[in-house]
Amino acid sequence: GADGFAACEVRPLLAHDTDGTIHAARRLFSDIDRPNIMIKVPATPEGIPAIETLIGEGINVNVTLIFSLDSHRSVVNAYISGLERLNERGGDLSSVSSVASFFVSRVDTAVDNLLDGLIAEGRDDLKPLLGRAAVANAHLAYRTFVTEFGSPRFAALRSRGARAQRPLWASTSVKNPAYDDLLYVTSLMARDTVNTMPRATIDTLMERGIDAQHAVDESGEAAERVQSGLSDAGIDMDDVTSGLLADGVKAFADSYDMLMRDIEAASSKLAVGTGAD
Repeated sequence: GADGFAACEVRPLLAHDTDGTIHAARRLFSDIDRPNIMIKVPATPEGIPAIETLIGEGINVNVTLIFSLDSHRSVVNAYISGLERLNERGGDLSSVSSVASFFVSRVDTAVDNLLDGLIAEGRDDLKPLLGRAAVANAHLAYRTFVTEFGSPRFAALRSRGARAQRPLWASTSVKNPAYDDLLYVTSLMARDTVNTMPRATIDTLMERGIDAQHAVDESGEAAERVQSGLSDAGIDMDDVTSGLLADGVKAFADSYDMLMRDIEAASSKLAVGTGAD
């Protein structure tokens, strides 16, 4: 099925180690031994070939920390190539699931900071672009999803039971209080997508209630106008997303290290307590 999956990540310190990521993912998938587990792999240049290898071995993958459109295209290609490898080996394509976790709100935070600086210098014409970069970026990613998984290349795999790699909208809580709390929910409703919302956003959604309708412009025309406006303003989205990826890897590594320290501290206390008994 498409629902009920849980994700477990490889150590973030392996984000730039292809072989290390592959070995760690294999071990986790084997040790957990559940059909609904996905192994988180970051969309770094070193993570992309690991994704293809893992999918080719029938290992479910949640590709995380996707910020750029080029990165997303590479992720999609790695997934499809992995399925082709699995098919060549006679594997069961219907047993493999994957999502491409495309991060949203952090893009607006980074781009808005750049826009605010330009607006402060007198570029009032850029104000309409505030709060629009992230949704535009996501809409163009969805266009890639529709194109690639509607292609003859994937159709051949689908006929053998393969599932599309669904876009997963991550980081969907607004960081700017001036924006609607559900900006990254209502603007990103689309077929075959997943939205991971924090509790506060879910509560707001439940309180308001919304009419769930497909909201993504699959043509990408409006999104392209936003990106063109940013480019004309001198904002390089490749630079923005590269910085976000580096920051994301560091944040994941710091969080992982803190968790390990907490576990070690708790284990030490338990050991002392057991010894005292």
